[in-house]
Amino acid sequence: MRIHNFSAGPGALPEPVLRAAQDALWEHGSHGIGIAECSHRSPQFEEVLQSAKSRLKTLMSLGDDQHVLFLQGGARQQFYQIPMNVLRGGRATYLDTGTWSAGAIDDARRYGTVDVGFSSREQRYHRVPTQGEWGTLPEGTVYLHYTSNNTVAGTEYHYVPDAGDAMLVCDMSSDILSRPVDGSGFDLIYAGAQKNMGPSGVTVVVVSDRFLAACDDTMPGLLHYPTEVKKDSMLNTPNTFGIFVIDEVLGWVLDQGLDALDAKNGAQADAIYGLIDELPRYRGLAEKASRSRMNVTFTTGDAALDTLFWKQALEEGLSGLKGHRSVGGLRASLYNAQTDAAVEALASYMRRFAAEHGEDG
Repeated sequence: MRIHNFSAGPGALPEPVLRAAQDALWEHGSHGIGIAECSHRSPQFEEVLQSAKSRLKTLMSLGDDQHVLFLQGGARQQFYQIPMNVLRGGRATYLDTGTWSAGAIDDARRYGTVDVGFSSREQRYHRVPTQGEWGTLPEGTVYLHYTSNNTVAGTEYHYVPDAGDAMLVCDMSSDILSRPVDGSGFDLIYAGAQKNMGPSGVTVVVVSDRFLAACDDTMPGLLHYPTEVKKDSMLNTPNTFGIFVIDEVLGWVLDQGLDALDAKNGAQADAIYGLIDELPRYRGLAEKASRSRMNVTFTTGDAALDTLFWKQALEEGLSGLKGHRSVGGLRASLYNAQTDAAVEALASYMRRFAAEHGEDG
């Protein structure tokens, strides 16, 4: 029996996509061979690759000057690959709102000057900045980098930061395609696929011609964005099965519609936050204005009780509710494929748990 998956990643996948992947492993279409077995140079896979690129460009309103790549190495590789290509002793501004932006800052400092325009580190990353709170970017800033959704802290930007004349770079790993976003204003977007787009092992990158023009041409091919664009993500053998699943997910997102997914995601998050605010047993960890719709972080106020909460929840078929190891507490991830049935089951469990363990959080 399948259980409800609230893990921060890999996250839940839509049931129709899982069924399609199951069939395609044995035989993809009428090709007589499974998708995981076919050559990445074959017309069979070429059709999948181009479909995935086209669907993502449609969903994110990307321009002709933007290119879609399917790479490997996870978002962590992008932490250093980005500054390695375009910083080269220059300066960039980073907005520090969580574990992953902090990691990106550490890697970027290897290649140039990093100005931290905003940080909520001292407050345990409880919020993201308001628009422009970082002030005027220093002269010569190559790019502004931010992480749109912070899975550990449970915070999310509900706007797109204004980078001025600098290039805009975003780690969109955990809220990409969760709502309509005009991607045409970004110079580089990167996202691990395992939250909202597919299985682990594929990193989706969107890169603009302006960014490509700024890249260091002495870079090794696998780390050089212009080379990857020229080779259409196939300088080495890509994760063919992962890209197939991404294409299926993108088709599912198109069928659902981004507006409908946005409404569904908001309603699911509101249902859980509503209980956190209603029941004294629970306390949210993020400021209300910065709350993430993808990762709801909270606590009972007692570490031992938090542990009991997620352990008993697992026994009831509610998986992945343990908070990140660096902060503890509890976390419910509500990515695009999360079902209303799962959210209803969690809400019912939260009410029962609060009643059984007192209301004084």
